[in-house]
Amino acid sequence: MRRFIPFLPKIPTVPVVRLGGMIAAGSRFGPTLSDAALAPVLERAFARGRPAAVALVVNSPGGSPVQSSLIAARIRRLAEENSVPVHAFVEDVAGSGGYWLAAAADHIWVDETSIVGSIGVISAGFGFHELIGRWGVERRVHTAGESKSFLDPFRPERAEDVARLDRVLEALHASFIAHVRARRGAKLADDPGLFTGEFWAGRRAVELGLADGVAHLTPKLKELYGDKVRLVPLGTRRSLLQRFGADLPGLGAAALAAVEERAMRARYGL
Repeated sequence: MRRFIPFLPKIPTVPVVRLGGMIAAGSRFGPTLSDAALAPVLERAFARGRPAAVALVVNSPGGSPVQSSLIAARIRRLAEENSVPVHAFVEDVAGSGGYWLAAAADHIWVDETSIVGSIGVISAGFGFHELIGRWGVERRVHTAGESKSFLDPFRPERAEDVARLDRVLEALHASFIAHVRARRGAKLADDPGLFTGEFWAGRRAVELGLADGVAHLTPKLKELYGDKVRLVPLGTRRSLLQRFGADLPGLGAAALAAVEERAMRARYGL
């Protein structure tokens, strides 16, 4: 009702959007961060009653470069269209794609123990050709197009396939670096390890220009927008079955997602 009463000062409002978990398209492994899932949440955050700012709570070990790029681009577009500043607050980790998302903010705040960085691209898999050979299994593949069996895990690795993959990874890495340079600009330190995939704890990340300071969500936003600032948590909507814990297929997918995310977080010692 306050906003309809003239002459009363408006209380600053800051929507808070949590960006937690693995970044991936769809829900193949259960709940993940994707552009499609986050689009309505972000649209609400930037359009809701002319907010003073939007806060992103980032806790992600990374994932899909494409989804990272799409989400970050959406954040920037909405911020510029609505002239709303964006603050990212890093919890446990903003690594790889997680940092891609954090870098979409105008300001990045970390805890002293947050893990930040890992500006690189990784492709990993397994080779089973010797294993199936020991069991007398013959791999038969017929293709139209010489590259259709690219990096087949049941065949020996080919040098030309590895070279082709390297070119793709280098292109993705270049896009990641360009995004970070565009967003952080002159704040970045001249450090040779910055884009090697290395990662750092919070205060060192600040020294390198990957973050702006050590700060936590509520006290920092009160410092910036006043003690009366109103924080409004926003999140993706769950189905009725998920809310009552009756989505059994979803429970299985969530278990797979937890294993996958745990493996990714283990790269950062978390």
